[in-house]
Amino acid sequence: MRRVRHASTGGPLFLEETPVPRPGPGELLVRCEAVGVTLPVVRKVTEAAEPVPLGGEIAGEVVAAGEGVTRFRTGERVTGLCFGHGYADFALLHETMASPIPDDATAVDAVALVRSGLVALGALTAARPEPGEAALITAAASGVGHLAVQLARARGAARVVGAVSDPEKAAFVRSLGADEVIAYGDASWGEPVDYALDAVGGDLLTPALAALAPGGRLVAYSSGGGTIRAYDLLVGAKSVTGFQMARIARGEPELYERWRQELWRLFADGALRPAVHGEFALEDAAEAHAAIESRANLGKVVLRP
Repeated sequence: MRRVRHASTGGPLFLEETPVPRPGPGELLVRCEAVGVTLPVVRKVTEAAEPVPLGGEIAGEVVAAGEGVTRFRTGERVTGLCFGHGYADFALLHETMASPIPDDATAVDAVALVRSGLVALGALTAARPEPGEAALITAAASGVGHLAVQLARARGAARVVGAVSDPEKAAFVRSLGADEVIAYGDASWGEPVDYALDAVGGDLLTPALAALAPGGRLVAYSSGGGTIRAYDLLVGAKSVTGFQMARIARGEPELYERWRQELWRLFADGALRPAVHGEFALEDAAEAHAAIESRANLGKVVLRP
């Protein structure tokens, strides 16, 4: 089978031929039909001290199951988070990280919706939204952000503001249901909001925090870091919460499954529409990474083995 690797930090991605892996206890062997490309994986290539497996969201057909697997059978379609080599024709997926793909959804729908949707829904839940509140979503055109805009509306937000790196993304974000779209460099971010979901971090934390009304809540789920002054929290009685999907996936599987079911329900109802920026062949994985790095994507970037 084919899989994508890199041999050095920041080094080029390349295809190699390797034997099809065998599923171990509790694992599924999945013939990959779609693989999601995310910023954290892109950063592993550019920043990790040593080459690492390129994992992430995968979707496809179960072709074999390891010892002890009880939830899935050969021939079923599944999606989930692969911690090993996921940029490949075949990948191993632990059954606890897998969920079935509904009959009316494609593999591309699955990788565009489930993992990114879980992050968006988890961050939104951490913000404790109340009906009628105003929401701010940074990176609103991204794979996670474009779903967060729709989820905020579905959870009852009366006003949704999308923040983007490029004003040319405004029409796309408005098509998702955003009432307003601002660019990061704008002098004013408009009227204050009750909560903000920040996927960018770094220098953007300051204006995102400033956009909150007194008592507002900011949820940071970016790996971009950044610093917040305690005084900026005190003066407006504001709060900041960090959210990490991995903690929920590993420590609260029942909650993880409820959120997955909610995403598929919203998808079936037409309230959640995953958007795909582009589909790339495995051999074009470097182009897919470039689309993420350039921040040019509108929605999800997907590999098609």
